[in-house]
Amino acid sequence: MANTRSSTPAPAMVNIAAPTHNNNDNDKDNGNGNGNTTTSTANTLANDTIMEEDTDILEPAEVTSPKTTNVSQATSPNSEGVKRIASTARNEIAKAKTPDELKEKQKKRKDSKSELPHSLPDTFKSGHATSVTPTLHTSKSLSTSFLLSEKELQSCEVLRNLSTPALYEHALKFEEKQGTHLTSTGALATLSGKKTGRSPKDKRVVSDTPMESAVWRGLGSPNIPLNKTSFLCNRETALDYLGSLERLYVFDGYANWDEKHRVKVRVVCARPYHALFINNLLIRPSSEDELAAFGVPDFTIYNAGSFPANRFNDGVTSSASVSLNLESRELVILGTNYAGEMKKGVFTYMHYLMPTRGVLTLHSGCNVGKDGDTTLFFGLSGTGKTTLSTDRDRPLVGDDEHCWSDDGVSNIEGGCYAKCIDLSAEHEPEIFQAIRYGTVVENVVFSDRSRVIDYHDCQITENTRAAYPIDFIANAKLPCLAHHPKNIIMLCCDAYGVLPPVSKLTIGQAMFMFVSGYTAKVAGTEDGVLEPEATFSACFGGAFLVWHPFKYASMLAERMVKHGSTAWLVNTGWTGGKYGVGSRMQLKYTRAIVDAIHDGSLSEDLVTYHTTGIFNLQVPRACPGVPDNILDPSLCWSDLENFQATLRMLACLYQQNFAKYETAMNSPSFDANLVKAIRDAAPDVVLTR
Repeated sequence: MANTRSSTPAPAMVNIAAPTHNNNDNDKDNGNGNGNTTTSTANTLANDTIMEEDTDILEPAEVTSPKTTNVSQATSPNSEGVKRIASTARNEIAKAKTPDELKEKQKKRKDSKSELPHSLPDTFKSGHATSVTPTLHTSKSLSTSFLLSEKELQSCEVLRNLSTPALYEHALKFEEKQGTHLTSTGALATLSGKKTGRSPKDKRVVSDTPMESAVWRGLGSPNIPLNKTSFLCNRETALDYLGSLERLYVFDGYANWDEKHRVKVRVVCARPYHALFINNLLIRPSSEDELAAFGVPDFTIYNAGSFPANRFNDGVTSSASVSLNLESRELVILGTNYAGEMKKGVFTYMHYLMPTRGVLTLHSGCNVGKDGDTTLFFGLSGTGKTTLSTDRDRPLVGDDEHCWSDDGVSNIEGGCYAKCIDLSAEHEPEIFQAIRYGTVVENVVFSDRSRVIDYHDCQITENTRAAYPIDFIANAKLPCLAHHPKNIIMLCCDAYGVLPPVSKLTIGQAMFMFVSGYTAKVAGTEDGVLEPEATFSACFGGAFLVWHPFKYASMLAERMVKHGSTAWLVNTGWTGGKYGVGSRMQLKYTRAIVDAIHDGSLSEDLVTYHTTGIFNLQVPRACPGVPDNILDPSLCWSDLENFQATLRMLACLYQQNFAKYETAMNSPSFDANLVKAIRDAAPDVVLTR
C-alpha cells in the first residue's frame, strides 16, 4: 500500500477530458490548503492538526485575508465601513470579472465543443440506479428567480441538483488540484484542506435578533455571539466570492422525514464535492416535479469555504468563520472546506426550530426491532454508537440526528456520515459495503496504482469520513420513521473502569446523565500522556445546542413519562481497572447486554437489581451472555480501596461539570421540580472548592 504517488504510471480510471479554459477561483489554493494536491494524497496535509469531530481544534497556518476597515466602526448594513469591507473582498477575488465579462465567458463556454463526458464505467453503475438522485442537472429548466435574487450571484452558471454521475464528472474535471480522485470501489475520494474537522471555536450565532432570549449563552455554551453587522459582512464576502466564480452548485432538499416538521434547505456552494456530500446527507427530492415545486427555502447555507474570513471583522478571530443567523435563517461558511460544517449547521438550526414546535431534537442513533420496538442510542465519539445502532437484526432508522415528536421518531437526514478510521469488512460490514459508487470519502489515503483505500492510515487525520445515502445500508428502514422509543441507551466509554457495564436509570438520573453527556478519551499515545481524560458534552451533542440543556432534558423526561420509555446507561469502556491496568469491555458482552435490553431479559420480573454506592445506579445481578462478576465493576478490581478512590474521583468530575449550570438551577426560567430532580440524581459526593 503506497501512501504517496509512485513513479510507475497509474492505469487510467475514467476518461475525463482536461478543461479547455483556465481554472477558475474554485480551483485555486485560496489559503486553506486545497492547492497542489495532484501528486500525493497523504503528504498534502501531513502537517495538519489531527481533528476529531467533537473536539475543539486549533487554528492551522494563517490564511491571509484582505486588509479592511474594522467592522466595529460600521453602524448599519449600509454604512461606509460595511461597504468598504465588501468592496475590498470583491476586488480581491474578482478584479477582472465584471458581470458582462462573466456572461460572455459563459456564452463562449456553452457554445464550445469541450463538454463534460457523460459516462462512467458500467461496473460503477450497476445495481445503484434506485439510489441516486433523479437527473435534475441543467439550469435551463429553472426560472432565473428560483434562486438568486442576490445580485452578486446572477452572473454565474447555476447548476441545481445535479445527478450523482454529473457531480462525479464535475469533481473529477475541476477538482484535481483539490485531491479529488476515483477509488477502487467507485467512491469519490477528496481532501477538505487544512480543516479536517469542525471548527467549534469559529462558530458564531448572531446575537442581536428577536430569538436571542432562546439562545444559551455563557459558561459551557457553544454559541459565541456575533453582531448582526459582522454577520452581514461575512455574508457579503461569501456572496462576492461565490459570485466571482464561473459556476455554482445548488442543492435543494429537506431535513426531517416527518413531513409535518420538514424543513426546506438550500445549499449554495463552489465545489462539486460539497454538492455531492449534501446530496447524500439531506433528503433528496423524489422527482423533477417535486423539485420544481420546492419554492422558497426555510434555511439557506452559503458555503464559500475556499475563501478566508476577514479577521478585521468584529467577532471573527481566525481565517475560518461559521456564522448562523436565526432571524434570517442563514448559515455562512468561510475559510473551511470541511463538509461536516454544512451537516451540523442544519442540525444546529433544527435544534433551535424544532423545540419551538414542541419537537425534541436528538444527537442519537436509532433502530427498530421486528415488532416495531424503537431504541435510541446516545453516545459521543468512541462509545460504539454507530456500531451498536447498526445491527443486521434491527433496521436502521438513522445513525446520528433525530426528532421525537408527538407522532414518534424521525430521522433528520437522508444519509450517513460514518468514521472510516480502522474500518473493516469484518467488524463493520454494513458501513464497509456502503463505500461504493455515489459515496464521498474524505481525507483518506489510497494506493496510487490500485486506488484501494487504506483505512488504517491516519497520516492526514484520524477523522476520515464517508458520506453516503442511507439506502446504501442494506437494512435501512425507509421511510426513516419509527414509533416512540421503548428503550433509550446512553453509551459511555469509561476509561476509569468504575461504572458498571449496564444500569437502569430513573427519570431524574436519565436527565442528569443526558445533561452530563459523559465519556472518557484515552490519550496514551499522545505526548506520553497515560491518564484517561473525562469529556462532557451536554445532551451528547453540546456543540449543536441552541437552547439551554435543561430545555432538552425536560422535553426528554416528559416524553419518557408519557410513552413509558426506559433509560439505560451502558459502559463500553474499561473493566478490572482504569486504562493501562484493566481491559476494554468485550464487544460480545456489550452486544449481549443490548440484546437483553431489547428482548426483555433485564425486566425486573426476571432479574434482581442492587444499588451501587455514590452514583446510586440500579445494576442487574445477572444478564444472559455476560459473566456475573463483570456486571459489578468492584469485583473486577484487585484493589478495592483504589476502586473506591477512583469512583469518588469520577463523581467529583461529574459534579464539577454540573456546577457550570448553577446559574440556570437558580433561574425562574426552569421549573423548580425539574431542577430538583436533576440535582438529586447527581452522585453523592462532596465537591470541595
